[in-house]
Amino acid sequence: MTNPSPALFPRRELLRADVMAGFVVSVLLIPQSLAYAMLAGLPAQVGLYASLLPLLAYAALGSSPVLAVGPVAVLALMIAQALGQLPTGVSPSEGALVLAAEIGLILLLAAALRLDALASLLSVPVLHGFETGATLAIAMSQLPVLLGSTARGFDLPTLAQEWLHTPQTWQGLTAVYGLLGCALLLGARRWLRPSWARLMPLVLLLAAMLLAHGSDAASRGVPLVGVLPPLDLGLTLPRLDPALWLRLLPDALLVALMAYVSSLVVAESLGRRRVKLGDARVDPAAELRGLAAANVVAALSGGMPVAGSFSRSVLLHDAGSRTRWSGAFVALFMLLAMLLLATPLAWLPKSVLAATILVAVLSGLKFKPYAEAWRYARPEALLMLAVTLIVLCWSVAAGLGLGVLGSIALLLKRTAQPHVALIGRVPGTEHYRNVDRYAVERLSDVMGLRIDESLLFTNARTLADVVQVHLTQNPGVKRVVIMMSPVNSIDFSGLEALRELHDSLKRQGLRLDLSEVKGPVLDLLKASDWTRWFEGQLFLSHHQGMSVEDWVSP
Repeated sequence: MTNPSPALFPRRELLRADVMAGFVVSVLLIPQSLAYAMLAGLPAQVGLYASLLPLLAYAALGSSPVLAVGPVAVLALMIAQALGQLPTGVSPSEGALVLAAEIGLILLLAAALRLDALASLLSVPVLHGFETGATLAIAMSQLPVLLGSTARGFDLPTLAQEWLHTPQTWQGLTAVYGLLGCALLLGARRWLRPSWARLMPLVLLLAAMLLAHGSDAASRGVPLVGVLPPLDLGLTLPRLDPALWLRLLPDALLVALMAYVSSLVVAESLGRRRVKLGDARVDPAAELRGLAAANVVAALSGGMPVAGSFSRSVLLHDAGSRTRWSGAFVALFMLLAMLLLATPLAWLPKSVLAATILVAVLSGLKFKPYAEAWRYARPEALLMLAVTLIVLCWSVAAGLGLGVLGSIALLLKRTAQPHVALIGRVPGTEHYRNVDRYAVERLSDVMGLRIDESLLFTNARTLADVVQVHLTQNPGVKRVVIMMSPVNSIDFSGLEALRELHDSLKRQGLRLDLSEVKGPVLDLLKASDWTRWFEGQLFLSHHQGMSVEDWVSP
């Protein structure tokens, strides 16, 4: 069962909870919208526009009552790198609209084709490595802004070159604003109650605007956000330039994948916390539709690509959101803020925005998963580290793309050879276990084997060779019985491998029997008319397939 659309008139107690949750999240969304637009290399108002109508679009079609859609730090970094190579004559704002439109259409096509399973392309090592690399890259890119340096860059080599080979012009007062902002935000997280600490970014922005205005910071060389243009949410079609759309398409595909996967992870993790509230589960297909609509609306209303934010979604959950109406209230409060704060925002120092980005992204930095992965599966730990380094030293698109390829490569490596275990009977029972792990009994002339995975084109080719190794190590066998209970599927390559094994054993004077074949697998075998070549027997249980005479210990 999926979440229904928001009720037209929700119950009063739910409405009250959604209004309060919407107000709390809008407080955090105001500084983040400005900061992430700046991070993406876009005018500050673009982040605000992306926090209005797109939220209504997601509320209409999404499924999570707590997913807070809007500008996101990781996506902002990907957007910045995608817009960094725009052709001459195309502004970053125009490029962002095209990117948002492409992302929305890609997600809409994926929803129509029911491709929500694409989320599985990003394994946990790739996702964590990507997020860590992106977090470090974001923090690194904001350090010059925070300190008033002229260096710019979103990857380590570019930024290092800027630091080492370009004369640096520092602005001391800018650094004071930035470092003081970091100190206040970190102090609030450490010493204030969470409810008060969440308000600190907005308090900091208001204080910084007052101080900058009172001290005439602009005349002292402090970079400010500047005057925002009048509020304009009219229809703005993206630039219809086929060459531009084609150029941004590869980046749009990766951003769309990351936006969907990260949003789905947040929605599902918070959904599991809300079981007691009676919320229906998150629907991956509905999430695709909701994010698609949000990005299309962002492209039509002067915004930027959007996704679900973990920090704001957790806040929405903690604040008591009960329905997707809370997203509509977030948009309403954001609109009021834009009308009331447009003039004061011109005095906001950019270094203070950089401080809010730094503290927000670094608070989620975790290195413990690297050690845990190293102890559990070193190839996956190396993949995680490689993705982090690629994102940090090359680009987020390359890190995401190569991470997906790495995950597929590890999967193929793990499944390239089927695991076929030699099994025997646990004494006094009808249970059969691996002879390398248990003290079991075996027959001298009947070999029991167990195939521990589905037979697919990735692994079926070596089935006969693996079985032959066991036969070589156990001479005197006259019959082979394979337990098939772990086999969930057999494709055509697997069927051919099974026939090859049957014929190979027949040439050696041995018979192949099967036990515990699952119903769906047996249906496929029968559909192939496999009795034309299969001369063995099928047994309901593996114990029935084994002779009960002449048991010997290994």
